[in-house]
Amino acid sequence: MTQDFSGWMTAVLDRTERALDHYLPAADRAPQRLHEAMRYAVLGGGKRVRPLLCHAAGEALGAPVDALDAAAAAVEMIHVYSLVHDDLPSMDNDAMRRGKPTVHVQYDDATGLLVGDALQSQAFVTLCAPAIPAARRGALVAELANASGSIGMAGGQAIDLASVGLKLSREQLETMHRLKTGALLRAAVRLGALCGGSAAGHDAAHAVAIAPADQRALDAYADAIGLAFQVVDDILDVTADSATLGKTAGKDAAADKPTYVSILGLEASRELAKSLRADAHRALEPFGARALRLTQLADLVVERAY
Repeated sequence: MTQDFSGWMTAVLDRTERALDHYLPAADRAPQRLHEAMRYAVLGGGKRVRPLLCHAAGEALGAPVDALDAAAAAVEMIHVYSLVHDDLPSMDNDAMRRGKPTVHVQYDDATGLLVGDALQSQAFVTLCAPAIPAARRGALVAELANASGSIGMAGGQAIDLASVGLKLSREQLETMHRLKTGALLRAAVRLGALCGGSAAGHDAAHAVAIAPADQRALDAYADAIGLAFQVVDDILDVTADSATLGKTAGKDAAADKPTYVSILGLEASRELAKSLRADAHRALEPFGARALRLTQLADLVVERAY
């Protein structure tokens, strides 16, 4: 019998927590304060959307679960590093993240900076773990590096900071979020797929390519989900409270940041999220039942807005 979606998510979240605990340096290893702060930032919180996407894509392409654990942990480390840096006084200066004080508040600004730096490095150490076949590591490292650098997440954050107080068009806002949020979500999907073995004629230990048709379908799915995730975040920033979000509500409006809600309005933003979910579903049609978890995750992302 197929495990229900809630049970599958719980199992993946449990595996991800154990993998993160395993791949992060122990808190009693020198320098203890830095390692303690890294673990404080990463463990015991967050929606883990990127690990869920990584596992779902890998499941669709028959990837071994141990490899997915390492890939999922790596992409989550990159995501958390970005949050730690985003919360710093030089960025958004936020005091709460995942329902608890942000790293620079709990520790200090310098530790927050170092935690982000160290998590970024640790992510790539994790992608070189024995659980991931050596023939695949280069492709995974390149994928995550491109997604997190200046042509991906960091570049999107730079555009975001430069856009405060400006009136962006919908197209400009979409470009920013395809980098800031979408690039890492796409990487999560691609990492999971790369842990599989979709290239015909190759076994799982040696295949590093994703079949072109699978790649196109997964990229279309990830592009739709990446934008939907940001649209929903913008909706929740004006409709949910801080306790529900686990972070400061209303901070985008307070900072005069352009959002989908500020450009399109609340109801139009909700309709856009629904449309993007439909795009994600259509992209997965070539996979049939293999893409069940990816389809369910698309629903989960969008239904947060209602």
